[in-house]
Amino acid sequence: MMNRPIDLHCHSTASDGSLTPEELVAYAKAKGAGALALTDHDTIDGLDEFLEAGRKMGLETVPGLEISAAYERGTMHILGYYIDHRHAFLLQELSRLQQARQERNPKIIAKLKNMGLPLSLEEVYALAKGQIGRPHIALALVQKGIVSSVEEAFKKYLTKGGPAYVEKFRFSPVESIRMISEAGGIPVLAHPFTLNVQDRKELKKLIEELKDNGLKGLEVFYPEHTWEQTRTYEALCRELGLITTGGSDFHGKSQPSIELLVGKGEMHVPYAILSDLKNLKS
Repeated sequence: MMNRPIDLHCHSTASDGSLTPEELVAYAKAKGAGALALTDHDTIDGLDEFLEAGRKMGLETVPGLEISAAYERGTMHILGYYIDHRHAFLLQELSRLQQARQERNPKIIAKLKNMGLPLSLEEVYALAKGQIGRPHIALALVQKGIVSSVEEAFKKYLTKGGPAYVEKFRFSPVESIRMISEAGGIPVLAHPFTLNVQDRKELKKLIEELKDNGLKGLEVFYPEHTWEQTRTYEALCRELGLITTGGSDFHGKSQPSIELLVGKGEMHVPYAILSDLKNLKS
């Protein structure tokens, strides 16, 4: 296992992936993964099935999640690894995020209808097994022939600032880190390029502030990172004493250009990175 690639960022049907947690483990096992983390959006609902599947199939599994934090300049996601997914405080706070999603969905549908795009909430619900979010609305738009891909749906209508975008409640970055830490987890900043902070000095200052509030690492290896970004994030980890992590952000059929373990074909996350996470946990 020690020389096999790992993937520390993927999604199941509990949020917006196309494979169930068990199917995800089976797929990773077939592809020769050394370990896999499930990091569904704002939910831990798939983790029991995921961990049990790992035990049955002999694949090392890491319980995780991905929290969308409030951040005006861009998008900030905080990954949490080795969380206690039965922790009362974590479950209480996640329920608030899930309620916010439920309240936002009808508002997005209403905006689309006002734009002359016929779509019902029932059509969206029919496409999901877990919690509903923008990716399911995007998929419904694809199935109705309104757009040709999920990416197009986001670009034209659903992305932040788009004509059908609706803001929702999010916890602050500090609160998001605290949720993970309180549940015994390791908080890591996901795909830093989505912060939209181009100046290295400014980025370092922001990450330092997050570290002062409990952040432990950066997701350095990611399919959308350029070579230069990857090198920058690696250097920041060294300078700030943070661990490096990496993952494909695999969703399955909704994002066919991204493959488990390899991203767009060139990503490789070594098992040694997971060893660093374990050392923090111990």
